[in-house]
Amino acid sequence: MATRIGVLAIQHESNTFVPRCTTMAEFRRDALLTGDDMVDYCRDSQHETGGFWKQLQVDGLEFVPLLLAMATPGGPLARETADELVELAITTLRGAGSLDGLLVAPHGAAVSESIRDFDGHWLQRIRGEVGERLPIVGTLDPHANISRRMVAATDALVAYRTNPHIDQHRTGRIAARLLTRAVQSEVTLTQGFSQPPVAISIDRQATSESPCRELYRLADHLLQARDVLSNSIALGFPYADVEEMGTSFVVVTDGTHQRAQSHADELADYLLSHRKDFACGLSSVEEALHEATATEDRVCLLDVGDNVGGGAAGDGTLLARKLLEKQLTPSLVCLWDPHAVAKASSLEVDWKGKFVMGGRGTSQQGAPLEALVSVEWLGDGYFEESAPVHGGRNTYDMGATAVVRCDNGPTLLLMSKRVPPFSLGQLTACGLDPKNFQVIVAKGVNAPIAAYQAVCDRFIRVDTPGITCANMTRLDFRHRRRPMFPFEEIAVPDLK
Repeated sequence: MATRIGVLAIQHESNTFVPRCTTMAEFRRDALLTGDDMVDYCRDSQHETGGFWKQLQVDGLEFVPLLLAMATPGGPLARETADELVELAITTLRGAGSLDGLLVAPHGAAVSESIRDFDGHWLQRIRGEVGERLPIVGTLDPHANISRRMVAATDALVAYRTNPHIDQHRTGRIAARLLTRAVQSEVTLTQGFSQPPVAISIDRQATSESPCRELYRLADHLLQARDVLSNSIALGFPYADVEEMGTSFVVVTDGTHQRAQSHADELADYLLSHRKDFACGLSSVEEALHEATATEDRVCLLDVGDNVGGGAAGDGTLLARKLLEKQLTPSLVCLWDPHAVAKASSLEVDWKGKFVMGGRGTSQQGAPLEALVSVEWLGDGYFEESAPVHGGRNTYDMGATAVVRCDNGPTLLLMSKRVPPFSLGQLTACGLDPKNFQVIVAKGVNAPIAAYQAVCDRFIRVDTPGITCANMTRLDFRHRRRPMFPFEEIAVPDLK
């Protein structure tokens, strides 16, 4: 009889500073799959569930699809949405028959209106259903705020090792291989967990750059130790006002809990002693614009405060307005604005006139932008991505989309559905060649780099305001741990 492995993913990155809740409508739009539909998605995906699929095929184990639910980052899950997702997971699990193990893929930073540690909650519910003996191995986004409930509900947790996240498929394979070895009694999975009182600034979370590069170098060194099966760094998601917000470390060993805890503590001690290297430090808006215009390089301005991948609306007009005022062209900005798209769609290509765009939602980046524009492209905004860019998705849907060009100013791509800048397909699907622009504004921090490095010579992270601003001390936290760096200075013992 085949060894049967259930696969379950509920993923949402919840920004608790967004006033509007995320509902089931967002999940149905992005991904809410079971059965054969889930298998079809996973089979060809760069997502970690695609890695689950691939490795289970290699190991000769049966992939049993339960639920794949994903939604674009946004506000906390509505109470009813959280309840429905958990009940869907439980229902599919109960209907799956006998299982030998579970592969789970929480994001690690999901929050609901009623349950702040939503990932810990649903993982604990799953553990309660299958009992303590069934092995459960999970993947995490490195923007997870890991709770002890998440660790207690699983046998092993493995986070992606890159930001931008281009190793999701590989991480899925690593997790599936760990589960296979556990199911076949080759290893006894044991976890160590450490959570120092430090939150890493979002602009310091690029894993190929200092200071993260050195932290991951230490983690790679520790992987060489005897019995260490994996180690993970959860850099943390600073826009979730929860007790677990901050950086965590998980080490998985073969039956040696003391070694697992010791290695997790060693990573935590490194962060504590180097904590000031991980504090915020960005270019101001004026500094960034000066730097971008003082070079002939193609520049990507990363609009940190209006980061769609962190839950922001993506309708902020601050940088678009500055580019228009300075008459900087050729430049390009993407904005989420269903109203402007609807108006453009009622017109024709080559129409010229006054247009109002952006600044309609929760953005703190200024009022709607009014400009004289010409309509250059109208379409449905659907595109595909086959490369392993951030997020692991293969298909995207911006809904009805319009491209307009301001007189003596930027070109604006207007979309009716929020889509983060993870793929150049967002531009090329609308007839735009990104190489034709000297300045491109991407509403993100690190994630856009995986795609845009092919067409941009330089990236400048800009200290823009908003609900995803880099300086987390500007946000009104009520539930975080105290004391905690960088909000407060912390007493650190001599670690030498």
